[in-house]
Amino acid sequence: MLIDTHCHLNYDYDGGKTPTDLVREAEANGVGTLITIATDHTNFETVQKISEQFPSVYHTIGVHPHEASLVTPEILDSMRAFLTHPKCVAVGEIGLDYYYEHSDREKQKQECQAQLEIAIETKKPVVIHSRDGEEDLLPMLTSYARRQKGAASLGVIHCFTGTREFGQACLDLGFYISISGILTFKNSESLRETVKSFPLNRLLVETDSPFLAPAPLRGKKCEPYMVKHTALKLAELMNVSFAELEATTTVNAKACFGLG
Repeated sequence: MLIDTHCHLNYDYDGGKTPTDLVREAEANGVGTLITIATDHTNFETVQKISEQFPSVYHTIGVHPHEASLVTPEILDSMRAFLTHPKCVAVGEIGLDYYYEHSDREKQKQECQAQLEIAIETKKPVVIHSRDGEEDLLPMLTSYARRQKGAASLGVIHCFTGTREFGQACLDLGFYISISGILTFKNSESLRETVKSFPLNRLLVETDSPFLAPAPLRGKKCEPYMVKHTALKLAELMNVSFAELEATTTVNAKACFGLG
């Protein structure tokens, strides 16, 4: 069964669907494991409680670059406690977003670096958000990669839409790359060409739900079960059977996050 490596089960969904609805629907559509992602300190406890409810759900703890301006030393300290939870599999999502720039760039870099340090300290992989900040982010990831020891992996560049050069540099460091529904969009030919150049044994699939519903479901709020559409497109792109794509990305996800 597929693993949706990045979703937000604590967000609002069409029809008032609950996490229970989303998990059941995913399982009925061949998606056996979900990783629900924290974005700031206000939802640390929420994602942890969702994870605790379902054997098939894991979670992460971290502060998104959009919320970097809110980070305090006390919030970073609280992260350390939440990261000890047995179902917490990564620090994230963290990174840089210079497209929207909801937080000052220097503050984004400061808090991304602080959370990379926590990942090294706690021996957790990271979930990296990267948009238009590759030049600043890559040196930070390079330093982190040299120093991270004992984690299941370095982590993943989630919802990849970057340059081929950045993607390959991250792969060379040892990161995984996760593919979202953007791969299916009509205007994503450049992304498809880039992804084709990456090795399948380093790729994951995700929804980033409730965002980025894949074709043919554009216009709807994305849900975890929809990751199958992304996986089908990725199998076609990589010229492998769906069964091979499913098996390989599942093995990759387990290795990336240290899942049993």
